[in-house]
Amino acid sequence: MKRILPVLFTTLLALPLLAQTAGKTTLKVGDLAPDFTLPSTTGQPVKLSDFRGKKHIVLAFYPAAFTGGCTKEMQAYQFNLSKFEGTDTQVFGVSTDNSPSQKRFAEDLKVTFPMLSDFATRKVSTDYGLLIPERGIASRATFVIDKEGRIQHIEEGTAAIDVTGAANVCTRLVKR
Repeated sequence: MKRILPVLFTTLLALPLLAQTAGKTTLKVGDLAPDFTLPSTTGQPVKLSDFRGKKHIVLAFYPAAFTGGCTKEMQAYQFNLSKFEGTDTQVFGVSTDNSPSQKRFAEDLKVTFPMLSDFATRKVSTDYGLLIPERGIASRATFVIDKEGRIQHIEEGTAAIDVTGAANVCTRLVKR
């Protein structure tokens, strides 16, 4: 029993790190972003292809609401929304949490951008190559998608907590 406790403790400590490193996407810059329709915290479903020709999209996948890294990431997007103003960009948080949990998470953080729930099927997390099947969550990643629906930028793991890369790409997209 004395040997099991340290192993169990270490495993539990490593789980959040696993969510940040497992599930590497097979998508590449230049690929057409997989289309989807997901429920959102606004109460209206969001269909990615509805934004084609209209807005650039930032999809900020996070593993789980109410956790440290995910809280930090969503707060960073909220705090830095001004960096996306004037770039014709819509930001979305995406997770496998259910919609009521996401709504509460967004309210607690005072997040004003929509959060999308991939809870029902986890198909979007799978299509983007981020699902960690044994945990039922998506790993952390950010995708910047241009108005034509093509992926222009991908960040994975802890680097995706920082919004700077996504904001810089959106600024460049406007200047093209």
